[in-house]
Amino acid sequence: MSHANDTSGYQTGFGNEFATEAVAGVLPTGQNSPQKVAKGLYAEQLSGSAFTAPRHRNLRSWLYRILPAAQHSPFRALAHATFHNRFDEAPATPNQMRWDPLPMPAAGTDFVDGLFTMGGNGGPAEQAGVGIHQYLANRSMAGRYFYNADGELLLVPQQGRLRVRTELGVLDLEPLEIGVVPRGVRFLVELPDGEARGYIAENFGAPLHLPDLGPIGANGLAHPRDFLTPVAAYEDLDGDFALIAKFQGTLWQADINHSPLDVVAWHGNYAPYKYDLRRFNTIGSIAVDHPDPSIFTVLTSASDTPGVANMDFVIFPPRWLVAEHTFRPPYFHRNIASEFMGLITGAYDAKAGGFVPGGSSLHNCMSGHGPDNASFEKASNADVSKADHITGTMAFMFETRKVIRPSQQALDSAALQGDYYECWRGLKKHFDPHGA
Repeated sequence: MSHANDTSGYQTGFGNEFATEAVAGVLPTGQNSPQKVAKGLYAEQLSGSAFTAPRHRNLRSWLYRILPAAQHSPFRALAHATFHNRFDEAPATPNQMRWDPLPMPAAGTDFVDGLFTMGGNGGPAEQAGVGIHQYLANRSMAGRYFYNADGELLLVPQQGRLRVRTELGVLDLEPLEIGVVPRGVRFLVELPDGEARGYIAENFGAPLHLPDLGPIGANGLAHPRDFLTPVAAYEDLDGDFALIAKFQGTLWQADINHSPLDVVAWHGNYAPYKYDLRRFNTIGSIAVDHPDPSIFTVLTSASDTPGVANMDFVIFPPRWLVAEHTFRPPYFHRNIASEFMGLITGAYDAKAGGFVPGGSSLHNCMSGHGPDNASFEKASNADVSKADHITGTMAFMFETRKVIRPSQQALDSAALQGDYYECWRGLKKHFDPHGA
């Protein structure tokens, strides 16, 4: 039997209790697990939190599927050369680091095979920390399905579109959009443009959620209504397929004789979602100085310490800079957090060159960083009586409370810029004890 219902569509809102069915009459009324589910389906609960988690943090969805997720052959270990959670391969370094874009693979490589670990901290056993990866693919996944039991995946496309076909529906992503696939959700990735490149945060900690707004008030940053969750779409396909799982830092593969994307209907609040970064409502100073960069937070993963995130996803979007008597670009700073940055498009206003779309940088805890010499001189002498409109750009940052340990392959990569430190060598002494 072969049938697919791949209807694309979305429901709006973040963390809502959704209900969707690809075939009318499937969702039960009044209970989650009736004695017999309509249309001969199986009921299955997918939980993303402890059963006893507080109601506002309780994550679960009920799935009504053709076959239960338990039906597959035993898993066996699957070697993967470049995707892992080995964050202890090399000593953590205080050096500022920057990479050119990683090259696209020469041979046909799908999303899973094209994953490349840049670094990270913590891990799935600790249930805290983050893995930082890039994906480089030039072939759609075919006959292979993937899920990550270790953490949720935050996808940040940089080049090429993704069609992420999940158990709960389809996410179509393009650069300047992000997508989140929750822990345990099965999916495959197709490449409408033939190839794709982007960044991934693998969040081992508490699920991502919208940050509190505090004194910002009721409006600003990312609005819940701009988040989109897919409607039900299913495959009823038989064949010889592979189910790939990431479990405790290792990949495993099982044979499966049917598509696991066979959920005909579902309801709940544990589901994939997407967000268009162009809809972010940027907040900034209209007087002097800088608000803290936390005003650019799109999503956050809480830690066990109030006010300190396991990880933040922060963006630097197009915006107006209007503060007078102020050095307007991001200032020189050292931070207790560690920062991995990527550039989706355009130029970053604190760097005159060397940081290009598809590239990345790493500034670890208390490692000094900030504008290069050219950016400093330009901003120091700019006419700040006039507004500066930054357009055509989108940079982002994965920020974590723990040191980010680069992988050995990232340290060995030809894309690593050995002369990154030179961008600050040109900074001159301007100190004059008798000057203004």
